[in-house]
Amino acid sequence: MSILQRSGRTLRFALAAAALVASAAVIAAVVPAATAANRHPNGPKPTIVLAHGAFADASGWSAVSLRLQREGYTVLAPANPLRGPLTDAAYLSSILDTIPGPVVLVGHSYGGFVLTNAATGHANVKALVYIAAFVPDAGDTVGGLTAMNPGSGLGPASLVFRPYPGGVDGYIDPAQFRRIFAGDLDRSTAAAMAASQRPADASVLAVPSGVPAWRTIPSWYMVASQDRTIPPATERFMARRAKATTVEVASSHVAMISHPSETARLIEQAAAATSGP
Repeated sequence: MSILQRSGRTLRFALAAAALVASAAVIAAVVPAATAANRHPNGPKPTIVLAHGAFADASGWSAVSLRLQREGYTVLAPANPLRGPLTDAAYLSSILDTIPGPVVLVGHSYGGFVLTNAATGHANVKALVYIAAFVPDAGDTVGGLTAMNPGSGLGPASLVFRPYPGGVDGYIDPAQFRRIFAGDLDRSTAAAMAASQRPADASVLAVPSGVPAWRTIPSWYMVASQDRTIPPATERFMARRAKATTVEVASSHVAMISHPSETARLIEQAAAATSGP
Protein backbone atom coordinates (compact mmCIF):
# COMPACT_ATOMS: atom_id res chain seq x y z
CA MET A 1 0.00 0.00 0.00
CA SER A 2 1.42 3.38 -0.98
CA ILE A 3 1.91 6.28 1.42
CA LEU A 4 -0.81 8.17 -0.47
CA GLN A 5 -3.30 5.31 -0.02
CA ARG A 6 -2.44 4.99 3.70
CA SER A 7 -2.90 8.76 4.15
CA GLY A 8 -6.29 8.68 2.42
CA ARG A 9 -7.43 5.76 4.56
CA THR A 10 -6.31 7.53 7.74
CA LEU A 11 -8.15 10.69 6.68
CA ARG A 12 -11.38 8.79 6.02
CA PHE A 13 -11.13 7.08 9.41
CA ALA A 14 -10.58 10.42 11.14
CA LEU A 15 -13.56 11.98 9.36
CA ALA A 16 -15.81 9.03 10.28
CA ALA A 17 -14.71 9.22 13.92
CA ALA A 18 -15.39 12.94 14.00
CA ALA A 19 -18.88 12.38 12.56
CA LEU A 20 -19.58 9.76 15.24
CA VAL A 21 -18.51 12.12 18.00
CA ALA A 22 -20.66 14.90 16.55
CA SER A 23 -23.71 12.60 16.31
CA ALA A 24 -23.26 11.49 19.90
CA ALA A 25 -23.09 15.10 21.00
CA VAL A 26 -26.33 15.91 19.14
CA ILE A 27 -28.11 12.89 20.67
CA ALA A 28 -26.85 13.82 24.14
CA ALA A 29 -28.24 17.31 23.70
CA VAL A 30 -31.59 16.31 22.16
CA VAL A 31 -32.59 13.44 24.46
CA PRO A 32 -32.53 15.44 27.72
CA ALA A 33 -34.38 18.27 25.98
CA ALA A 34 -37.08 15.91 24.74
CA THR A 35 -37.34 14.29 28.16
CA ALA A 36 -37.62 17.70 29.81
CA ALA A 37 -40.42 18.65 27.43
CA ASN A 38 -42.49 15.77 28.80
CA ARG A 39 -41.75 16.51 32.44
CA HIS A 40 -44.05 18.41 34.74
CA PRO A 41 -42.86 20.26 37.86
CA ASN A 42 -44.97 17.96 40.06
CA GLY A 43 -44.69 14.72 38.10
CA PRO A 44 -45.84 13.62 34.63
CA LYS A 45 -47.67 16.16 32.53
CA PRO A 46 -51.42 15.66 32.80
CA THR A 47 -53.51 14.59 29.83
CA ILE A 48 -55.72 17.46 28.65
CA VAL A 49 -59.29 16.39 27.82
CA LEU A 50 -61.35 18.96 25.90
CA ALA A 51 -65.15 18.76 25.92
CA HIS A 52 -67.05 20.78 23.32
CA GLY A 53 -70.59 22.04 23.77
CA ALA A 54 -73.81 22.22 21.77
CA PHE A 55 -73.98 23.62 18.22
CA ALA A 56 -70.29 22.75 17.80
CA ASP A 57 -67.87 19.87 17.45
CA ALA A 58 -64.35 18.96 18.57
CA SER A 59 -62.74 20.87 15.67
CA GLY A 60 -63.38 24.06 17.64
CA TRP A 61 -60.48 23.04 19.88
CA SER A 62 -57.98 22.63 17.00
CA ALA A 63 -55.92 25.78 17.54
CA VAL A 64 -55.81 25.20 21.31
CA SER A 65 -54.85 21.54 20.85
CA LEU A 66 -51.93 22.44 18.59
CA ARG A 67 -50.56 24.88 21.14
CA LEU A 68 -50.83 22.37 23.97
CA GLN A 69 -49.28 19.58 21.91
CA ARG A 70 -46.33 21.81 21.08
CA GLU A 71 -45.77 22.13 24.83
CA GLY A 72 -45.62 18.34 25.20
CA TYR A 73 -49.17 17.65 26.45
CA THR A 74 -51.23 14.67 25.38
CA VAL A 75 -54.59 16.05 24.23
CA LEU A 76 -57.93 14.28 23.74
CA ALA A 77 -60.92 16.09 22.23
CA PRO A 78 -63.70 13.50 22.08
CA ALA A 79 -67.05 13.99 20.40
CA ASN A 80 -69.72 14.99 22.91
CA PRO A 81 -72.86 12.95 22.05
CA LEU A 82 -75.19 15.91 22.85
CA ARG A 83 -78.03 13.54 23.74
CA GLY A 84 -78.64 14.85 27.26
CA PRO A 85 -76.65 15.61 30.43
CA LEU A 86 -76.89 12.11 31.91
CA THR A 87 -75.92 10.31 28.69
CA ASP A 88 -73.18 12.80 27.84
CA ALA A 89 -71.65 12.77 31.33
CA ALA A 90 -71.63 8.97 31.36
CA TYR A 91 -69.85 8.94 28.01
CA LEU A 92 -67.19 11.43 29.12
CA SER A 93 -66.77 9.53 32.39
CA SER A 94 -66.09 6.35 30.41
CA ILE A 95 -63.28 8.14 28.57
CA LEU A 96 -61.78 9.32 31.86
CA ASP A 97 -61.81 5.68 33.00
CA THR A 98 -59.28 4.87 30.25
CA ILE A 99 -56.69 7.50 31.26
CA PRO A 100 -54.28 6.19 33.92
CA GLY A 101 -52.50 9.42 34.85
CA PRO A 102 -53.53 12.92 35.95
CA VAL A 103 -56.11 14.79 33.85
CA VAL A 104 -57.01 18.43 33.32
CA LEU A 105 -60.62 18.48 32.14
CA VAL A 106 -61.70 21.44 30.00
CA GLY A 107 -65.19 22.33 28.82
CA HIS A 108 -66.75 24.95 26.57
CA SER A 109 -70.38 26.03 26.92
CA TYR A 110 -72.61 22.98 27.57
CA GLY A 111 -69.40 20.94 27.79
CA GLY A 112 -68.89 22.58 31.19
CA PHE A 113 -72.23 21.21 32.38
CA VAL A 114 -71.19 17.75 31.20
CA LEU A 115 -67.73 17.73 32.79
CA THR A 116 -69.09 19.05 36.10
CA ASN A 117 -70.99 15.76 36.37
CA ALA A 118 -68.53 13.47 34.58
CA ALA A 119 -65.54 14.31 36.79
CA THR A 120 -67.25 13.31 40.03
CA GLY A 121 -65.58 10.23 41.47
CA HIS A 122 -62.47 10.45 39.26
CA ALA A 123 -59.49 10.98 41.54
CA ASN A 124 -57.18 11.46 38.56
CA VAL A 125 -58.97 14.65 37.47
CA LYS A 126 -56.81 17.33 39.06
CA ALA A 127 -58.28 20.52 37.58
CA LEU A 128 -61.43 21.75 35.84
CA VAL A 129 -61.20 24.55 33.28
CA TYR A 130 -64.34 26.28 32.02
CA ILE A 131 -64.22 28.33 28.81
CA ALA A 132 -67.37 30.48 28.56
CA ALA A 133 -69.07 27.45 30.03
CA PHE A 134 -71.90 26.39 32.30
CA VAL A 135 -70.79 25.59 35.85
CA PRO A 136 -73.92 24.12 37.43
CA ASP A 137 -74.62 23.46 41.07
CA ALA A 138 -76.79 20.50 42.06
CA GLY A 139 -80.28 20.98 40.64
CA ASP A 140 -79.33 23.66 38.08
CA THR A 141 -80.43 23.29 34.45
CA VAL A 142 -79.01 24.70 31.23
CA GLY A 143 -82.27 26.51 30.57
CA GLY A 144 -82.39 28.03 34.04
CA LEU A 145 -78.79 29.25 33.97
CA THR A 146 -79.23 30.70 30.47
CA ALA A 147 -82.26 32.72 31.63
CA MET A 148 -80.69 33.85 34.92
CA ASN A 149 -79.56 37.19 33.47
CA PRO A 150 -80.54 39.11 30.33
CA GLY A 151 -78.24 38.99 27.33
CA SER A 152 -78.59 35.53 25.77
CA GLY A 153 -79.79 35.36 22.19
CA LEU A 154 -80.98 31.79 22.58
CA GLY A 155 -84.74 31.29 22.59
CA PRO A 156 -87.68 30.05 20.54
CA ALA A 157 -87.15 32.77 17.92
CA SER A 158 -83.50 31.83 17.33
CA LEU A 159 -83.68 28.04 17.47
CA VAL A 160 -84.74 25.54 14.84
CA PHE A 161 -86.18 22.24 16.13
CA ARG A 162 -86.10 19.05 14.09
CA PRO A 163 -87.66 15.79 15.33
CA TYR A 164 -85.64 12.60 15.03
CA PRO A 165 -86.51 9.03 16.09
CA GLY A 166 -86.50 9.23 19.87
CA GLY A 167 -86.42 12.98 20.43
CA VAL A 168 -86.11 16.51 19.10
CA ASP A 169 -82.89 18.25 18.11
CA GLY A 170 -82.27 21.97 18.50
CA TYR A 171 -80.10 24.08 16.18
CA ILE A 172 -79.31 27.78 16.14
CA ASP A 173 -80.99 29.44 13.15
CA PRO A 174 -78.11 29.81 10.65
CA ALA A 175 -79.21 33.37 9.89
CA GLN A 176 -78.61 34.27 13.56
CA PHE A 177 -75.67 31.97 14.29
CA ARG A 178 -72.86 34.51 13.97
CA ARG A 179 -74.62 37.17 16.07
CA ILE A 180 -75.39 34.76 18.90
CA PHE A 181 -72.49 32.32 18.84
CA ALA A 182 -69.47 33.61 16.95
CA GLY A 183 -69.66 37.39 16.63
CA ASP A 184 -65.89 37.96 16.52
CA LEU A 185 -65.21 35.42 13.76
CA ASP A 186 -65.30 36.39 10.07
CA ARG A 187 -68.56 35.84 8.26
CA SER A 188 -67.36 32.97 6.08
CA THR A 189 -66.02 31.02 9.07
CA ALA A 190 -69.21 31.59 11.06
CA ALA A 191 -71.32 30.55 8.05
CA ALA A 192 -69.38 27.29 7.71
CA MET A 193 -69.82 26.61 11.42
CA ALA A 194 -73.55 27.32 11.18
CA ALA A 195 -73.91 24.85 8.31
CA SER A 196 -72.01 22.09 10.13
CA GLN A 197 -73.30 22.68 13.67
CA ARG A 198 -74.12 19.61 15.71
CA PRO A 199 -77.52 19.83 17.37
CA ALA A 200 -78.30 19.06 20.98
CA ASP A 201 -81.32 17.10 22.10
CA ALA A 202 -83.90 19.49 23.52
CA SER A 203 -83.78 17.60 26.83
CA VAL A 204 -80.41 19.28 27.45
CA LEU A 205 -82.30 22.39 28.57
CA ALA A 206 -84.28 20.84 31.42
CA VAL A 207 -82.32 17.97 33.00
CA PRO A 208 -80.91 19.02 36.41
CA SER A 209 -77.26 18.67 37.31
CA GLY A 210 -76.01 16.31 39.98
CA VAL A 211 -73.47 17.03 42.73
CA PRO A 212 -70.80 19.23 41.10
CA ALA A 213 -67.20 18.09 40.83
CA TRP A 214 -65.98 21.66 41.41
CA ARG A 215 -66.79 21.28 45.09
CA THR A 216 -63.71 19.08 45.46
CA ILE A 217 -61.60 19.83 42.36
CA PRO A 218 -59.86 23.22 41.79
CA SER A 219 -61.39 25.23 38.96
CA TRP A 220 -60.37 27.88 36.44
CA TYR A 221 -62.75 30.02 34.36
CA MET A 222 -62.51 32.19 31.23
CA VAL A 223 -65.28 34.78 30.99
CA ALA A 224 -66.15 35.91 27.45
CA SER A 225 -67.25 39.51 27.97
CA GLN A 226 -69.00 39.79 24.58
CA ASP A 227 -70.87 36.49 24.89
CA ARG A 228 -74.39 36.42 23.46
CA THR A 229 -75.06 32.77 24.29
CA ILE A 230 -74.35 32.66 28.04
CA PRO A 231 -74.66 36.15 29.51
CA PRO A 232 -71.30 37.36 30.89
CA ALA A 233 -72.99 38.25 34.20
CA THR A 234 -74.00 34.61 34.57
CA GLU A 235 -70.49 33.44 33.69
CA ARG A 236 -69.02 35.69 36.40
CA PHE A 237 -71.60 34.44 38.92
CA MET A 238 -70.84 30.78 38.18
CA ALA A 239 -67.09 31.38 38.35
CA ARG A 240 -67.40 33.10 41.74
CA ARG A 241 -69.66 30.38 43.10
CA ALA A 242 -67.15 27.71 42.12
CA LYS A 243 -64.30 29.78 43.59
CA ALA A 244 -62.60 29.50 40.21
CA THR A 245 -59.41 31.31 39.27
CA THR A 246 -60.86 33.66 36.67
CA VAL A 247 -59.63 35.57 33.62
CA GLU A 248 -61.69 37.64 31.20
CA VAL A 249 -61.31 38.18 27.45
CA ALA A 250 -63.23 40.45 25.07
CA SER A 251 -64.65 37.54 23.11
CA SER A 252 -67.79 36.05 21.68
CA HIS A 253 -68.99 32.69 22.97
CA VAL A 254 -66.30 30.79 21.04
CA ALA A 255 -63.32 32.13 22.99
CA MET A 256 -61.26 29.01 22.28
CA ILE A 257 -61.45 29.83 18.55
CA SER A 258 -61.02 33.61 18.62
CA HIS A 259 -58.56 33.60 21.55
CA PRO A 260 -56.69 30.28 21.34
CA SER A 261 -53.45 31.55 22.90
CA GLU A 262 -55.21 32.92 25.97
CA THR A 263 -57.26 29.73 26.25
CA ALA A 264 -54.20 27.48 26.04
CA ARG A 265 -52.39 29.66 28.57
CA LEU A 266 -55.21 29.28 31.11
CA ILE A 267 -55.23 25.51 30.62
CA GLU A 268 -51.46 25.40 31.13
CA GLN A 269 -51.83 27.42 34.34
CA ALA A 270 -54.31 24.86 35.62
CA ALA A 271 -51.98 22.04 34.57
CA ALA A 272 -49.03 23.66 36.34
CA ALA A 273 -51.06 23.78 39.55
CA THR A 274 -51.82 20.06 39.56
CA SER A 275 -50.03 17.86 42.07
CA GLY A 276 -49.26 14.89 39.83
CA PRO A 277 -50.74 11.40 40.11
